[in-house]
Amino acid sequence: MPEEQQRRIVLVRHAKSDWPDVDDHDRPLAARGRKAAPLAGRWLADHGLVPDLALVSTAVRTRETWALMVAELPTTPETVYDGRLYDIGLGEQLIALLAETPDDVATLLVLGHNPVVHEAADALAGEAADEDQLARMRGRFPTAAIAVLTFPGPWQGVGPGAARLTAYRTPKDA
Repeated sequence: MPEEQQRRIVLVRHAKSDWPDVDDHDRPLAARGRKAAPLAGRWLADHGLVPDLALVSTAVRTRETWALMVAELPTTPETVYDGRLYDIGLGEQLIALLAETPDDVATLLVLGHNPVVHEAADALAGEAADEDQLARMRGRFPTAAIAVLTFPGPWQGVGPGAARLTAYRTPKDA
């Protein structure tokens, strides 16, 4: 019997945004976010976490975060800007979206918003390589935080408790 392929999910919360008098969807990054986003991209590159596919919310702050992150990667992954990631209301809805991922994708990056990204990371993580990292991730998921989770088998099999947290990074870790 062939060994099941390991899938990797990289969940990222957008970097720190500003609060000008604009519609929420149109809020840009703050200066702190413009500094944190490239560091997050560099961390991904340094840890060999270049995605095959990136799903990015259509909000201005997520698109700006991704542009600054991807500039630090050795290659530019296929990127899909998905409006559902802006409007999605629950972590379980995000998990259902993950199940739509094509089978040829081994590493999927999702760049979105809280509380949904945090809820999804918390629900997916059935175990962890480092219990302290799991406790930290469950406690808070600040802007520009990254959770890396792995699970075996097809994307259609992703669900609550199915994944293992293998890394958790926040801007304060940099």
